[in-house]
Amino acid sequence: MTIYEIVGRHIELTEAMKNYAEEKLSKLDRFADDIVDAKVVMSYNERVGGAPAKVEVQVNVPNGVVRAEERALDHYAAIDEVVDKLERQLKKAKGRFEARRSEAKPAPPAEEPAEVPAQIVRTKKHVMRPMAPEDAAMEMDALGHDFFVFRNLETDGIAVIYLRQDGHYGLIETA
Repeated sequence: MTIYEIVGRHIELTEAMKNYAEEKLSKLDRFADDIVDAKVVMSYNERVGGAPAKVEVQVNVPNGVVRAEERALDHYAAIDEVVDKLERQLKKAKGRFEARRSEAKPAPPAEEPAEVPAQIVRTKKHVMRPMAPEDAAMEMDALGHDFFVFRNLETDGIAVIYLRQDGHYGLIETA
């Protein structure tokens, strides 16, 4: 059974809200058998246009952290959306973990193909928005990438956040 910490920021949480969040989050157990715990922060800000209810969830798994946040008109809708997002992220993380595990198994010896020099086979253009490293990590996880290039909001420099093999994040900043 997963341990849930559910807190409210600028809002009084009802038992119904807590129970709804726990019920929805418990469905994530089928995508990741080894969820250690989850922290849920629900907040409400009327000054935000359109979607004042915000739900942030951080799920701790043995290989790292999966985090998502969503805004909606009410907290119930935001919970539904954030659980859907976490479900996608956990599926990707599980797939990457299983792929790494299968790569670790020794492959039968095969004939060595002739070496082909590495080539650039794809070019992408990327708009670098200023953001905090934590937001860049969330964006990277949401995209399912192993690294993410962004403009650091704090230093105004170009930075790269990447997923380390130990499941934590690394940050490279330009001087």
